[in-house]
Amino acid sequence: MLYLKPANFEDLDSEYEYVKEMPIDENGLTNEYFGISKEDFEKIALPKMINWSKGIDLPEGFVPETFFFLWNMDSFEKKELVGQFRIRHYLVPSLREGSGHIGYQIKKEHRGKGFASEGLRLAVIEAKKILSQYGENEIYLRCNITNPASLAVMKKNGAVVHHQDDKHYFT
Repeated sequence: MLYLKPANFEDLDSEYEYVKEMPIDENGLTNEYFGISKEDFEKIALPKMINWSKGIDLPEGFVPETFFFLWNMDSFEKKELVGQFRIRHYLVPSLREGSGHIGYQIKKEHRGKGFASEGLRLAVIEAKKILSQYGENEIYLRCNITNPASLAVMKKNGAVVHHQDDKHYFT
């Protein structure tokens, strides 16, 4: 069973291990915390993730963004963190022609197992709840042209290509 859970202190150890290993930039989803120490994750990064979801301490030009982690619980009740999804609460022009509402990443060893498709389905449900508070009713996503698997995940979840440039599909 897969489920999304917002960044939180209860799962600090697993979130830390995931974030510190997540590449700095993988197919367009950036991670400023690659290689971070556990102390800095606990005292700086995780509080920042939680605050940003509430619109607190946002840098100029940023919008509220909720960090969700995708968990897989097997039939033996073993939990494993397999991905990260970020939902931006509304779009400003730079996001509308940039990264859109949702960004995501699945650990390499879990790709090709349907986790991205199911995770995005769950993220779309969460995004609809969040976006409706801001009067937005469409969800925009972007993926690199060199990442056809991500485009397939988006299409599986009902996305259509709105337009493209030489580097990206915008759905």
